[in-house]
Amino acid sequence: MHRVPICLILLCGFCWAQAASDSQPASSNVRGAEYPRVSSDLRVTFRLKAPDAKKVQLQPGGDGLGKGPIDMTRGADGTWTATTPPAVPGFHYYWYLVDGLIVNDTASETYFGWGRESSGVEVPEKGADFYAVKDVPHGEVRVRWYYAKTTAAWRRAMVYTPAEYDRNALARYPVLYLQHGSGEDERGWTNQGRANFILDNLIAEGKAKPMIVVMEQGYATAAGAAQGRGAGQSSAFEQVVLNDLIPMIDATYRTLADRDHRGMAGLSMGGGQALQITLAHLDSFSWIGSFSSPLRAGLDLKTAYGGVFADAAAFTKKVHLLWFGAGTAEENMLKPAMAMSETLKQAGIQNVFYQSPGTAHEWQTWRRDLREFAPLLFR
Repeated sequence: MHRVPICLILLCGFCWAQAASDSQPASSNVRGAEYPRVSSDLRVTFRLKAPDAKKVQLQPGGDGLGKGPIDMTRGADGTWTATTPPAVPGFHYYWYLVDGLIVNDTASETYFGWGRESSGVEVPEKGADFYAVKDVPHGEVRVRWYYAKTTAAWRRAMVYTPAEYDRNALARYPVLYLQHGSGEDERGWTNQGRANFILDNLIAEGKAKPMIVVMEQGYATAAGAAQGRGAGQSSAFEQVVLNDLIPMIDATYRTLADRDHRGMAGLSMGGGQALQITLAHLDSFSWIGSFSSPLRAGLDLKTAYGGVFADAAAFTKKVHLLWFGAGTAEENMLKPAMAMSETLKQAGIQNVFYQSPGTAHEWQTWRRDLREFAPLLFR
């Protein structure tokens, strides 16, 4: 039997105690929950009491917390613990695997991601407050239910109105349609992305124009078609946006209802939808944003997106902004976006390309995208 030197035991105990005293409960915890805890070096400690479990693992939803699953260590009282390596700042999904069963953390708030309600942890970025709640005028996030003829069903949109909206009853506002990614829904941009606070802060600082932002679920099945995700979902959502959502928003809110004051952007799947819809309908949109979208390799400007890029001069007259963004740690999204941006520039089609340093296919990338994209809109 190997004996561990008592000095090493004491040292390890001291390091753990120092880390514990240095840590704080995550802001994403339910009220009063001590764990998960985030230390100053961005290591995150998780705890779960499961005395009858034989094996418990922490499963990160992405790479920001490290590669998973991460084995947890059982304590004498049946509490399982794991501490991650230093995490990438931002919001990260996670869940536990208790003897192979997916279990959410009752100490964490839940967020719709990965196609289900999942736990999430917020890891603060040092010196970054662009998505923090500040002492500035705050807009409202309104829940708008409406009946869509395309799907013959009730649908829900989240609508951000700027702080001045109710005070300035005569003003009309441009509209940004902002889409979530696959496995998420219309709540993602405010619950996980903190888009309302990003916009509050940008508008208060005079960096962005006051605007209405509409966030809808990116899934749709045409009336009479088979239900569920699959073929027809993209085209049905396009018709929802054009024939149901935009008319409802323009009839309900004080919008500037023309293409010069209407934009669309999204992340991942939502960015692909934004490109698909806007580029096919430049009579309705003139501001376009693609965040970490699955873009086409080897872009043929004569045929891509219905040939909309074939005439650079005509495209430039219609589109006020074409914007691409990706994180430097999401190579599969970064390289195609960079290549597409460069191909378009060489053809005389100006666009903006932004790289989020050190972030992958997760919400900190898309928060930064919105921070960079929104100030360029409606100028």
